[in-house]
Amino acid sequence: MNSMFLFGRRIGQSISNYQYISRLICDGSFKVNGSENGCEINEELKKSSEKSDFGFAFDESHFVDETLFGVSSNNGSEENDTQEYYSPRRRYFLGFVSETDRIFKILQQDGPGFDAKFVLDDLQLRVSSNLVREVLLRLLKNINLTNKLRCAKLAYKFFRWSGQQKNYRHTSNTYHLTMKIFAECEHFTDMWRLVDEMTDRGFPTTARTFNILICTCGEVGITRRVVERFIKSKTFNYRPFKHSFNAILHSLLVIHQYSLIEWVYQQMQLEDHSPDILTYNILLCAKYRLGKLDHFHRLITEMAENGLSPDLHTYNIILHVLGEGGNSVGALNLLNHMREEGCDPSLIHFTSLIDGLSRAGNLDACEYFFNLMIKKGFLPDVVCYTVMITGYIVAGELEKAQALFDEMIIKGQLPNVFTYNSMIRGLCIAGKFEEACSMLKEMESRGCNPNFVVYSTLVGNLRNAGKHPEANEIVEQMEEKGHYATRLKKLKWYRRC
Repeated sequence: MNSMFLFGRRIGQSISNYQYISRLICDGSFKVNGSENGCEINEELKKSSEKSDFGFAFDESHFVDETLFGVSSNNGSEENDTQEYYSPRRRYFLGFVSETDRIFKILQQDGPGFDAKFVLDDLQLRVSSNLVREVLLRLLKNINLTNKLRCAKLAYKFFRWSGQQKNYRHTSNTYHLTMKIFAECEHFTDMWRLVDEMTDRGFPTTARTFNILICTCGEVGITRRVVERFIKSKTFNYRPFKHSFNAILHSLLVIHQYSLIEWVYQQMQLEDHSPDILTYNILLCAKYRLGKLDHFHRLITEMAENGLSPDLHTYNIILHVLGEGGNSVGALNLLNHMREEGCDPSLIHFTSLIDGLSRAGNLDACEYFFNLMIKKGFLPDVVCYTVMITGYIVAGELEKAQALFDEMIIKGQLPNVFTYNSMIRGLCIAGKFEEACSMLKEMESRGCNPNFVVYSTLVGNLRNAGKHPEANEIVEQMEEKGHYATRLKKLKWYRRC
C-alpha cells in the first residue's frame, strides 16, 4: 500500500510539473526561426552537453592516462619533473611511439618487391592492443582522396598480420578502428565482412559499432536496413544505455536522422519496451528539429502519464524551445519553477535559453538573461560568449560583438574556432577585410587552428568583395600548411576568378 501511495504521489507531482510546463509552452509563440549561426552554435552546444550524462555524442575512444606522460601531481618542482621525464613509464611511452613509427614506415613501403608482412615478422615485435590501435589510428589520420585504396589495403594487411601474432587477440576497439578505415575509404563490403567476423568470433556489437555503420550507411541510403538489423540482433551490447533502443535512438540523434527516430520509437512501442527519461529527451530533440512542436507538447504530457519527472536535460530542451519561440516570460517562469522543484538551473541552461532567444532575434532578452546569469553567480564560458557574439553578428551589431570578444579574453576565456569564425564573418560583412585576415593570423598564433569553415568564410567573403588576390593567398597558405587537402578543391576555383 505504501509503495502504491508513493507511486501515485510521484505521478501526481509529474503531472503537476508537466501541466505547468505545458502552460508555459502554450502561452508563447512556437515559431521556429532559422539562423545563419545555427550549425556553429549547435556544434558548440553539443560539445557542452558532452560533459553531462545526456551528451549528444557517444564515443568509446580510449584516453591515455596522464601518468603515461610523466605528469606528477605530487609537486611541481623542476627536479621532480626531470626525474619523472626519465621514469620507466616515460621511457616506455617514447619506445612505444618509436615502434609505431617504425611499423607505419614499413607499411608505407609495401608494394611490388617489398612485402611488409615479412619485414614485420623479422622485427619480432611484442604486439599489444595499444600498439595495434596506434598504428590503425595513424593509418586513419593519413587517409585522403588520393590514397583511399592503398590505405584500405594496408589497414587490412596490418589487421590480419597483427591478429596472427603470439599472445595477442584483437579487441572490439581494433575491429572498430579497422571498420572506420574501411568506411572512410568507401570499402563498404569489407566493412560489413568485418562486422560479420566480429559476430562470428563472439565479439558483441556495441553502440560504437552501430555508430560507425549508421554514419556510413546514411551516406549510401541504407540506414533503415542497418537499424532493422540491430533491432533484431541478439548480440547487440547496448552499454551504457538501459536498452538497445536507447542506444539506437541516441546514435540516430547524433547523425541527425530525426525521421528515423520516430520510426524506431514506433518499433519500441510495438515490442512493449517502456521509454525512460533518456528516450523522451531524444524524442523531444527530434520533434523540435523536425518542427513538430504539437508532437513536442504531446510528448511532455505522455511523460507525465508514465510517471516520469523532467530532469536537467528535459528542462534544457524546453528552455531552448521557449527561447526560440520568443517566450522569454515563460522561460523566466520555468527557471523559477526549476528552483522550486530543487532542480537548480546551470550555466548550460542559461546558454541554451540565450541561444534560442538569439535565433528568435530577441537580443534584449539575450542581454537580460546573460546579465541575470552573472548575477546568479555563473561566469560565462567560451560557449556562452560565443552564443552572444554570434547573436550580435547576425543582428549586425559588430561593435557589441567586438566588445564582448575583448571582454572574454580579459576574463581569461580563450576564444575557440567558432568564436573566431563568427568574428571573422562579422568583420567581412562590415568590409573590414584586413582586420578579418589579421584575426585569422591571431587565432593561429594563439594555438587555435582554423577549421575549413573559417577558411571558406574568409575566402568566400573576399571573393564576393572582388578581392581575388587576397582570397588566392589564403588558399595558398592552406596548401603550404597541408590543411584540409581533401577539401581544397572546393576553394581552388577562386584562383580562376
